[in-house]
Amino acid sequence: MIRALLLVLEPQRSWDTIATKERSIAQVFWLYVMPLLLLTSVAEGLGMHYWGEWRGMPLKLKTLTVPEVVVMELAQLVIHVAVLFFGAKMFKSLGETFHGQHTYRQAFTVVAYGLGPYWTVRILDAWPAVSPWFTYAVGMLLTISVLYHGVPRVMMPDPPQAFGLYLIGSLVLALAAGIGKFLLVWLQQGRFVNLERVLVQWVSALLGG
Repeated sequence: MIRALLLVLEPQRSWDTIATKERSIAQVFWLYVMPLLLLTSVAEGLGMHYWGEWRGMPLKLKTLTVPEVVVMELAQLVIHVAVLFFGAKMFKSLGETFHGQHTYRQAFTVVAYGLGPYWTVRILDAWPAVSPWFTYAVGMLLTISVLYHGVPRVMMPDPPQAFGLYLIGSLVLALAAGIGKFLLVWLQQGRFVNLERVLVQWVSALLGG
């Protein structure tokens, strides 16, 4: 989380440090992505359990049980990881479209650290009074601003193609994250009742065992 905050406050210095370290995909994923996602998931889950979540039609504030929280946060984790890997693949493909010779590691590093502010803002979702679309908008704006410095520093595209890669890549990433957010909002509101019921029963059995 500290790294995500530094990317917002000191983007150039932070990206220089990231580019210099040249961490592998596994290192970035396990040392940065997963701790950040787990931390924000715990914070959001506690909010759902103690303060509640808007659910049903019409929407009513309801506190969730532990199995329900686990299901919600596992769904969050899966979707955020899917957006990460999809975004990295798209950045690499777009780089090739712009005649760049970029590795998947470079694209993954840019997207993983770029999404850091977006994931960090998720902590605000712990409060039911905060709209999930507000956190999406704020988080994605921060991510797009952070990527402005990260794309040229880590992926090192040719200067004439740098802005195009940044702009189109950011739009694709925002769209992917938006679709993921849409699915999560529907899940949290109880739109996938049958699926949620099965998953909650499964988690309850595991926790009970």
